[in-house]
Amino acid sequence: MFSNQKNSKFSTEISKEQNRISAGTIITGDIEAKGGFRIEGTLKGTLKTAGKVVISKGGFIEGTLDCQNADFEGKFSGKLLVSETLTLRNTAVVNGEVKAGKLAIEPGANFNATCEMKGAVKSLNKNEQKETERTA
Repeated sequence: MFSNQKNSKFSTEISKEQNRISAGTIITGDIEAKGGFRIEGTLKGTLKTAGKVVISKGGFIEGTLDCQNADFEGKFSGKLLVSETLTLRNTAVVNGEVKAGKLAIEPGANFNATCEMKGAVKSLNKNEQKETERTA
């Protein structure tokens, strides 16, 4: 029987696992995981993970991706939710809707998406709003 301490350690180890969808593989459906993913094949559906997602040069996701960090060399089409940093390499192709904490795009990447940066727009508190209204 496992103690709570061992279970906590085990859960932490699982979240560091790397999952892989190999080249030539096509998956249709929804995936939810704790660890990161490397996509070399095709995923049509939803992928939700607390880890990092890497789409390799031949990889493709069509659907919804919700993750912590993402690094794309391949193609993505759909809705992309990245809580921290989205990095697009020069071979990346992104179409759809993007919400990210930070965005890094290399020259040559193809980015055809609406984009919302979390934290990019500072919300004003009531005192700042009043000050802005007075100066306007």
